[in-house]
Amino acid sequence: MNSAAVGFQCPECVKEGARTTRAGSLPYGGARVVNPQIATIGLIVANVAVWLAIVANGGYSSKLLEKLALIPSGHCGAGNGGYYLGVDTARACGPTWVDGVASGAPWQLVTSMFTHVEWWHIGVNMLSLFFIGPQLELILGRVRYLALYFVSGIAGSAAVMLFSEPHGMTYGASGAIFGLMGALIVIGYKLGAQMQQIWMWLGINLVITFTVSNISWQGHLGGLVGGALAAAALVYAPRERRTPVQFAALGGIFVVSIVLILVRSAALS
Repeated sequence: MNSAAVGFQCPECVKEGARTTRAGSLPYGGARVVNPQIATIGLIVANVAVWLAIVANGGYSSKLLEKLALIPSGHCGAGNGGYYLGVDTARACGPTWVDGVASGAPWQLVTSMFTHVEWWHIGVNMLSLFFIGPQLELILGRVRYLALYFVSGIAGSAAVMLFSEPHGMTYGASGAIFGLMGALIVIGYKLGAQMQQIWMWLGINLVITFTVSNISWQGHLGGLVGGALAAAALVYAPRERRTPVQFAALGGIFVVSIVLILVRSAALS
């Protein structure tokens, strides 16, 4: 692994993607990409647009934040997402009701992946995405890369639903980005890359996850596991029926995540 400003570059991944791109055929079934930064730039633009909208609407006090962040269970709040009165129905609560996934806001499972408040939070996440994403898009192709990103994010959301405080608020692209880290490790292992530096980098991120307050270890670990499983499905699928196996496996990870979310939502309702 080569050091980069944020994260690391996998030379073997880049070489493999570049070699097969010139031949018109990506190694794991993806379509040829001319510019492997396009999807990543699109994700960054979406994240920045949502962040600007939240900042313009009051930051932590923004009603938009309450609508977009992931809250497992709806509650009667005081406008900052963390305070609730024990009232568990919108009718009894009135105008201060804050919706959650279990109370009818399933979009939060996805929108939370694009939601940030602090400038440093979105800055670190987008720099990480900028350095990791194009490597994966180059070797996997755009469709598989985006599928990997969203499956990782949904897996992170499922872990938040299962293990987080029901009325807490979770947001950020970190779950999906941890999934990309897990994918880079799986692909690097498949290609026989030198993995010491990226393991160290991941270890540092995990230490930060478990030692710094207000960081969702649930989302990080869920995304990491989901991304690693998705990448394994992409790179180890048998060549003769690669595409159907890949997308069946990715669909399976997605479905399992949704089922876990539904079970947890039913328990919280």
